[in-house]
Amino acid sequence: MPVRVVLPADPVLGHPEQEVVARLWRRRQTEAGWLYLVGLPSYRDLEDGGVAAAEYRVWVRAPDHVRPVDGVDYDQVATEHLSPAPTSMVHEVLGERRPSGWVLAKVREGRGPARGVLHAPDCEEAPAGAPLLGVEQALNVAENPGTRLCTLCGCAQELTPMLRGFDHIQDA
Repeated sequence: MPVRVVLPADPVLGHPEQEVVARLWRRRQTEAGWLYLVGLPSYRDLEDGGVAAAEYRVWVRAPDHVRPVDGVDYDQVATEHLSPAPTSMVHEVLGERRPSGWVLAKVREGRGPARGVLHAPDCEEAPAGAPLLGVEQALNVAENPGTRLCTLCGCAQELTPMLRGFDHIQDA
């Protein structure tokens, strides 16, 4: 199938970007987009000193370097579609991951320092619309004596080893 290939400009020689008609051999879908295997017309040297028409095949990015030729149906071009990413064994066993981060539910009990409870964002007890804390922020908040770590959502099980060290797990 004919296809237009965009050749890059060459500022050294003063050539602008050009389009040439080439042959489209294959299409391949990748995670980064589409690649097209095109055959560009060229020449090659023969052993007897002559020159013969040839084809230079190269993969180029579409649509950056390839344009369709008006009226050409590309449905018959060999096409490799991106296969879905395989499901990892971890995902199969553990299921969907919960959202990362933690949220702080502030609790005021009369006078004195503010108190709070750290939760996972999907915890039933987590406040709606609370800002999401990264691990470093959550650890800083967790070090405050007025902060509890929720045991319902597993926040305590996740952050305690980072606060007290992993040896603490066996002591308990």
